[in-house]
Amino acid sequence: MSVEKLIVDHMATWTSALQTRSTAGRGSSGKIDLYGIKKLRELILELAVRGKLVPQDPNDEPASELLKRNEERKKELARNNGMKTTASTNIHGNEYYIDTPEKWSWIRLGNLAKFIDYRGKTPHKKENGIRLITAKNIRKGYIDLNPEEFISEEDYISWMTRGFPKCGDILFTTEAPLGNAAIIDLDGKFALAQRSICFQWHTPEISPFMLIQILAIPFQSQLSDKSTGMTATGIKASKLKEIPVILPPYQEQIRIVSKVQELMSLCDQLEQQSLASLDAHQQLVETLLGTLTDSQNAEELAENWARISEHFDTLFTTEASVDALKQTILQLAVMGKLVPQDPNDEPASELLKRIAQEKAQLVKKGKIKKQKPLPPISDEEKPFELPEGWEWCLFEDIIDIQSGITKGRNLSNRTLVKVPYLRVANVQRGYLDLTEIKQIEIPIEEKEKYQVVKGDLLITEGGDWDTVGRTTVWCHDWYIANQNHVFKGRNIGQDVDPYWLETYMNSPFSRQYFANASKQTTNLASINKTQLRGCPVAIPPSSEAKKIMSKLHIFYKLCEELKNHIQSAQQTQLHLADALTDAAIN
Repeated sequence: MSVEKLIVDHMATWTSALQTRSTAGRGSSGKIDLYGIKKLRELILELAVRGKLVPQDPNDEPASELLKRNEERKKELARNNGMKTTASTNIHGNEYYIDTPEKWSWIRLGNLAKFIDYRGKTPHKKENGIRLITAKNIRKGYIDLNPEEFISEEDYISWMTRGFPKCGDILFTTEAPLGNAAIIDLDGKFALAQRSICFQWHTPEISPFMLIQILAIPFQSQLSDKSTGMTATGIKASKLKEIPVILPPYQEQIRIVSKVQELMSLCDQLEQQSLASLDAHQQLVETLLGTLTDSQNAEELAENWARISEHFDTLFTTEASVDALKQTILQLAVMGKLVPQDPNDEPASELLKRIAQEKAQLVKKGKIKKQKPLPPISDEEKPFELPEGWEWCLFEDIIDIQSGITKGRNLSNRTLVKVPYLRVANVQRGYLDLTEIKQIEIPIEEKEKYQVVKGDLLITEGGDWDTVGRTTVWCHDWYIANQNHVFKGRNIGQDVDPYWLETYMNSPFSRQYFANASKQTTNLASINKTQLRGCPVAIPPSSEAKKIMSKLHIFYKLCEELKNHIQSAQQTQLHLADALTDAAIN
């Protein structure tokens, strides 16, 4: 079967095998790896280096003749430039890591190229001058000129003493990341530094095929086997030079490179179409979900929901679309649109009156510190119109906010006790991550002061922009304290469901409030206690809050089931893509 037929016959598998990334990129498609197309690219490269991509021609000059010319050129360079080969010549039987066709030959990498090695060297950088290329610029198959770094003309002359890379050479990364490679196609001079080596081929015409070979899985596996290091794996030049590589006849190399370029262009088209389709699908989902949040009343909401329900199976087919559905349901919940209002419910205003009276008593008894009053919520600060029976209040009106333990205090001459405590990493949006609980020593008399009790809210002070104001409820009976980067919020009355407050604080409205109120620096943001006190919160009647939370749990369970179904289907597609590539290779 030709590769073109393999692509066409299994188009659905290549384009539908998707993998969700752990970190989000730009747009909905930025959160997804096109796994099937990635596997297809890997397959094309592997078939190329195994001699299975184009037919062999018995009239081609064998690769052994190419190696003879390589040897002559190598000796000439040694005579003229004093260059000596450090790679051994013999290749042993167990070193041949793939089967190759007739007329192909093996040779060690170090016998094919001069290594211009600038690893471990870092020049003094300037704002402009001669371009500097490091491992950060070398990608898989191309050179990315970002980030832009430069050295001066004077430094360039003294710096480039190990050799000058030129067009057609291959740049290769030896660490962080290991194994990226690209052919040099840059105009003008440039310097080389940091975790990069230049392969300057004795016979430059082999460069396009050698790039294919370096990026293909068989060679990458050799790199992995010979690499060292735990956190950042790398390979020594002495090991790299000894890796055996394969060379087809030169005429076959030309045919292979041409076919790879043709098929990679087809992969590019598939990728663009898939990404465009994913983005269009997500825009459609978000537009239709927007009709729900824009509904003016329960009747309009029911009509819009019925319209979406008719196409549920085609709309919610990606994890991003299910996430959008979940966010829409959350928004409907906190706006009072998820369940109908009951005119017989006690209005939230009565609840707030009772809490205000209880708070006054607690202040009088010294159990809560009296705070300087904050200004009331203005109409501009109210993000939406409340249903009948609901009320706006400040977060501090219903919650006693307390700070946590400050690390690094001078605690000499005090009796200390070691306690577990919660950090920002433990407090996620709507849940706790208790995989790692750290401990800290505090004065024994402060143990009760810093205790987090069941039902307390935990709110993060800062971190990256999406971390600020992250809220969850402590739901355990065992002792734990909170660090000062995690605020503790304790209910003043018992009538406000802490899980309702958790839900509202994690809604788009509170997140927008914290984004506007927080102090932001590069990629970081934080809020202070006063800003948290002043966060506007929508309070429904108590009985309605219970109904909303019950409905919310039903919808969240549905979303989880949808996600599980999608993940299961995706896993099947991944296995199919793997099976197709394995079958094609073997």
